[in-house]
Amino acid sequence: MLYNAVIFDLDGTLTDSQPGIYACARYALEKMNVPIPDDATLRRFMGPPLADSFMRFCGMNEEEATQATAFYRERYIPIGWKENRVFPRIRALLHHLKKQGIYLAVATGKPQHTSIDILKYFGLYDYFDAVAGPAPGDLHANKADLIARVLPEGKKAVMVGDHPGDIQGARDQGIASIAVLYGYGENDELIAKEPTHVCDTTDDLCALLCPDMPAPKGYFITMEGVDGCGKSTQAAALQERLTQFGYTIHRTREPGGCPLSEEIRNMLLDTKNSNMCAETEALLFAAARAQHIDQVILPAVQEGKIVLCDRFVDSSIAYQGGARGLDRAWVKEINKAALGKGAPDVTLYLRMDPETALSRRYAASTPDRIEQMGDAFQARIQAGFEQLLQEEPQRFLAVNAAQTPEQVTEDAFQALFSRMLEGGVL
Repeated sequence: MLYNAVIFDLDGTLTDSQPGIYACARYALEKMNVPIPDDATLRRFMGPPLADSFMRFCGMNEEEATQATAFYRERYIPIGWKENRVFPRIRALLHHLKKQGIYLAVATGKPQHTSIDILKYFGLYDYFDAVAGPAPGDLHANKADLIARVLPEGKKAVMVGDHPGDIQGARDQGIASIAVLYGYGENDELIAKEPTHVCDTTDDLCALLCPDMPAPKGYFITMEGVDGCGKSTQAAALQERLTQFGYTIHRTREPGGCPLSEEIRNMLLDTKNSNMCAETEALLFAAARAQHIDQVILPAVQEGKIVLCDRFVDSSIAYQGGARGLDRAWVKEINKAALGKGAPDVTLYLRMDPETALSRRYAASTPDRIEQMGDAFQARIQAGFEQLLQEEPQRFLAVNAAQTPEQVTEDAFQALFSRMLEGGVL
C-alpha cells in the first residue's frame, strides 16, 4: 500500500452533493433577492466554505454572506443534505482500505455535525477513525487546519480531494495529495497545484489506493407480489435509493425487459387473448424469461451491476402453478433455463391482501387480461407466494406493502441494504 493513512474530502470526493447544494444556494439567493448565477458559477460553490462563495461569486459583504448562509441552512438542514449520492465504488474502496488496517478520516469544509449525519445516513461513518469540519459559526474554515485535526502521527498520509484547497492544505501539512477530477473542482486549477497523484475516475482512485481490490460484485434482486401491491412504484423508489448509496442499477421487468420478450408480453397481457390456455401462458412466460436472462440479466450481473427485476420465476409458480392449477414441478422445469443461469440472490415480497391490492390496481388504470381474472384468482396467487415464502425463507424478504409508499420504500430499502452488505455487495 502506498499510504497507511488516507484523509478524504467529502463533497465531490466521497459523495455527489451537487443537487442539494444547487437547490439550497438558489433558495438562499432568492431569499436575499440576489440574482441567481448560472450553473457554471454555482458549481464553484462546491468545496469552499459557503460564506466565501457567497462573497466571491455573488458580490456579498461579510454580513450579507452570513445571512445567506443562514438561509441556505434553512433548507439544507431538513432536506438538502439527503439530496446526495455516494460515488460508485467509494463504499467498496473504504471497506477494503479499512480491512487492510488503513487509518481513514474526513476533512471537509462542510459543518462537522452535518458531515457526520451524511456519513451515517449513507452507511459510511463506521469506516472512519475521525471526522473534521467547521464548528457552527465558523464561516471561513481553513483546509490545512482541518487536515491537522485528523492527521495521525507516525503514518504516511495522503489527502484526497477535488478542490485546489484540498491540495494546498495537504502541502501546508507536508503530506501527499490526490486530485480527483470526477468532482467539482476546475481541472486546470487542480493540476496547477501540482498534486502528488491525479485520478480521473473512482476506478482510478481504487487502483491507486487499493490495487488488489476485487471487481464489483453483481447482484440479482427480484420483486414479487399480487397485482396492485405497488411493485412498479417501489421499484422506481428503490432504484433511486440504491443509486444514491453508490450502486449501479439496471432496472427491468417481466414479462419483457428486451425487445423479443416485450413482444411476448404484449401477447400475454392483451385482453383479446382471453382464450389462451394455461399451458400456453406458462410456456410464453418461460420463453420471454429465457431470452431476458440471456440477453439482459446475466450480462448485467456479470458486469457488477445490481439488477432489480419486477417479477421472475416465482410469479410463474404463483400464477400458473398456484392460481391456474398447473403442476408446480412442471412450471419450474420449463423455467430451468432461466433458473440455471441466474437464480435471484434475494426476492423482495410486497405483502398485501389481494382485495386491497386489486382496488388500488383498478383505480390506477384499465386492468390487463390476467388482472381481470377476479378476486378468487388473486387470492390463489397470494397463497402461492405465501407458500414460496414458507419454502425459501432465507431468500425472501417480506415487507408490509399496505403502509404508506414512503414507509414501504424505507422498510424495503433497509432490508435489502442489510442483506446486500451481508453478502459482500458493496
